[in-house]
Amino acid sequence: MANNRNYLSPADIPPVIPVFPLTGALLLPRAELPLNIFEPRYLAMVDDALAGARLIGMIQPDEAAPAGASGPAVHKVGCVGRLTQFGETGDGRYLITLSGICRFRVVEEMAVTTPYRQFRIDTALFAEDFDVSAGEAEVDREAVLAALAAFLDANKLEADWDGIRQAGTETLVNALSVMSPYGALEKQALLEAENLKARADMLVAITQMMLARMPGDGEGSLQ
Repeated sequence: MANNRNYLSPADIPPVIPVFPLTGALLLPRAELPLNIFEPRYLAMVDDALAGARLIGMIQPDEAAPAGASGPAVHKVGCVGRLTQFGETGDGRYLITLSGICRFRVVEEMAVTTPYRQFRIDTALFAEDFDVSAGEAEVDREAVLAALAAFLDANKLEADWDGIRQAGTETLVNALSVMSPYGALEKQALLEAENLKARADMLVAITQMMLARMPGDGEGSLQ
């Protein structure tokens, strides 16, 4: 029988993790996020992650809140990622990929001596994130595909429809959310969606709103 659990469990997530605040970056469970690391503090963070649990929290700065002594304020919800790919360039940059594990809620920022920030987190509210494919049956997959087709058509873009059709519903919704060209607030809303169905519905609604603002009729069809 196939394993219907994530490859990490809640017990594998430490209470304090290094956190990378990055505007516009969205990581979701079992989706992948490629990153180009060049700032010294984040190079150090990657070095320490590789030497330890290989876990890094992605979170967006909260531009509506005042900055603190350690840096910009951050939103209350982020996502833990496991460092699953690593490469180093000739000029000292790291090219890494994080694979999403589960979302977390910020409890508090820690006073640390590391050049990067660390937060105490709580994943209890997002236990469903550890269950692969949880909530897939409730998602209107055809609506997601139709919204994607309309977006691609309006922007004259091509897609591997064979691969898209074969993708699991969770994979499809989360990957499209991560890759979407939408703004920071929209991406935060997708991250904080209560469940997969809510995220899929929100993704469709945001796409339709964006298409409505574009010149032309913004209509497309899945061939």
